[in-house]
Amino acid sequence: MTESVDRQVSGKPRAWWCSIGPALITACMVFGPGSMLVSANVGATHGCELLWLLVLTGVLMGAFMIMAARIGVVGGASPCTLVARHLNRPAAAVIGLTLFLICATFQFGNNLAFAAAVGALISQPAPWAILILNLGLVLFLFKARNVYHLLERGMKIMVAMILICFVANLFAARPNVLSIVKGLVPHLPGEVSLRLPAKIDGGIHDPMLLIASLLGTTCSVGAALFQGNLVREKGWGLQEYRRGTTDAMAGVAVLTCTSAVIMITTATVIPGQVATDVGMLARSLQPLLGSLAFVMFYLGLLAVSLNPFVINAMIGGTILADGLGLPAGMGQRWPRHFTVLVLVIGMTVAMLALRTGQKPIKLIIMGQALTVFGNPLMAVTILWLANQRDIMGEHRNGWCANILGGLGLVLVVFIAIRVFCLVILHLT
Repeated sequence: MTESVDRQVSGKPRAWWCSIGPALITACMVFGPGSMLVSANVGATHGCELLWLLVLTGVLMGAFMIMAARIGVVGGASPCTLVARHLNRPAAAVIGLTLFLICATFQFGNNLAFAAAVGALISQPAPWAILILNLGLVLFLFKARNVYHLLERGMKIMVAMILICFVANLFAARPNVLSIVKGLVPHLPGEVSLRLPAKIDGGIHDPMLLIASLLGTTCSVGAALFQGNLVREKGWGLQEYRRGTTDAMAGVAVLTCTSAVIMITTATVIPGQVATDVGMLARSLQPLLGSLAFVMFYLGLLAVSLNPFVINAMIGGTILADGLGLPAGMGQRWPRHFTVLVLVIGMTVAMLALRTGQKPIKLIIMGQALTVFGNPLMAVTILWLANQRDIMGEHRNGWCANILGGLGLVLVVFIAIRVFCLVILHLT
């Protein structure tokens, strides 16, 4: 029975925290090991100077999440289904296939991050952890009766663990409050350049690599689009319209605050020390934070590693089924099968990478190339649907939502141009 039905039967509204869920799932997908590492390196490199940019990007991500949630609630169907109805099925299939491929190509990174977290915890390589985790998830997908509600409850526990662990580390670090306040004032660090990536002395140099990565990992438009599917899974209707906005704001707050906490911590504890993986980051923090804070960091790290592992695969599988016009509930047959396919691709590539010791460069380039096309496509889709009178009626976008959405579109196009340049440089 959906939440909206429960509410009608009981005759009284549910507590506000019971309505929070879809956006937390989205936040858990967006904030993974990659986001954590980027936030940490931005803090170590630029201190707290880019906190304002993190907040701005969070606001733009929140605007897309609110729009997508409103589309799912008011439109009465998922975004892909609405595109198929009001445009055509091939367009919906392109959206579904693009997001599926993006999720599949980046799933191996989630596998490697989880293996690194477990390996660092036990002080030895742990490729077996990948196999055990993936087999457990496949079993869960085919045995669980209510996938969405189990997933939502699990993510709430993970989010609580992440916030407790990383906030504890922040207090242990004792940051400078004045530097945090200064970081909220918009400005660019003196060493940052707006130049495009270029080849210098045989190597590829991107003067805005960290900043572009911060923008790209915080404003994930594909994850925002899936918010429209999640509110359908939650069973929300027009009665929950305002709660949907609260949910999106809560999810963005978790995403932005967690990134900010990590940025401030590394800016305080390891200024100037860049980490290439999560294990190195943990080892760098250990001597300065102490043994208890180190354990807390690892608990948070394991939660961060697990969060996008499940959600990324389920987004890829569900959105592909939805785009192809197949039944697209998380607990239904085709989304489960396609989700398993994402899991298998990620596990296989990650285990090959661990065995050979080499990163799958071609797959990384493919994933980057897909985001060049995919993120602007998702942003345009959300904006188009949110402005359709025959879909949204009186709830279509106002001027404020369109301004924020337009700024978000400019942002993802800016990132896409830089990634396109990097892909070309890698291929030439």
